[in-house]
Amino acid sequence: MWQADAIMTSTPSAADVLGRVILVTGKEEFLSERTVRSVRAAVKKYDPEAELADTLANDLTLGTLGELSAPSLFSSVRCVVVRALENLPDESVAGLVDYATQPAEEVALVLVHGGGPKGSGTLAKLRKLPTVTEVKSESIKTWDLPKYVTAEAKAHGARIEPDAAAFLIQAVGEDLRMLSSALEQLVSDFPGTTIGEQQVAQYFGGRAEVKNFEIADALLAGQRLEAMEGVRWAIESGTSAVYLLSSIAGQLRTLANYVGGNRKSINPYALKKLPSVARGWDEAGLAAAIRAVAQADADLKGAASDPEYTLERLVLTITGLRR
Repeated sequence: MWQADAIMTSTPSAADVLGRVILVTGKEEFLSERTVRSVRAAVKKYDPEAELADTLANDLTLGTLGELSAPSLFSSVRCVVVRALENLPDESVAGLVDYATQPAEEVALVLVHGGGPKGSGTLAKLRKLPTVTEVKSESIKTWDLPKYVTAEAKAHGARIEPDAAAFLIQAVGEDLRMLSSALEQLVSDFPGTTIGEQQVAQYFGGRAEVKNFEIADALLAGQRLEAMEGVRWAIESGTSAVYLLSSIAGQLRTLANYVGGNRKSINPYALKKLPSVARGWDEAGLAAAIRAVAQADADLKGAASDPEYTLERLVLTITGLRR
């Protein structure tokens, strides 16, 4: 049986989708589109001559739905995708629900709803039908991203270590499309091995985002020399001073959340390093560090001083505030 889930651990078979309605809901377009592709692939695998149709819900009437799902001269097997279900005209709701009650046996009907309250009445009616399978494509929370990366690796027949998954998120960011693409590259280039931090660092450790995080980590850990060298390297290599400061501000906010007990949204990779860093900070020191970053931000954006001087002064200030 197909496990219909946003974090897909299995792909559907023809038996899972033909003669059924697949209801795709949620705002995460990447996951929604992947579900659509997986249904199409299942239909095509079952019948390479199967026909594919794609339309918008605001163009859908009972007549057009009949035309889209009717057998043709070439094939009786079809996959029909109806997008933006939230825009379905009121007069077409009853006809669509009637069809969904008893779908054509050789047709896979995919209804894509973009999320939000619009069209919720139609969703409620469809969800009650035993012929409807819902796949939710909700945005994945920050703390669930490592699970997403692990599931992606498994779907490609590979394994990734937890620390490597968290490091990949830090290196690439939280965009699901970028994460999936990066992981696909890693799996392709390191077949048959468990992906660790070394492999992730080999491909993505040189990104400016990662270097900025490393500089920020050294700064907050009180490693004055390492932070100063990092700042000079960043400026000399053409990294934007504002961009670097943004990374420092982000790491400082994460540290403040940790010290304040708000740890649920913190990346597990960062969470692993924070206890030793946090021991050198109290609320007063963090408040002063935040003010220093705000002042540096104002200086950089107002072009009141040399960027390298501003950042070096910030290194001295923040490392001096740490106990």
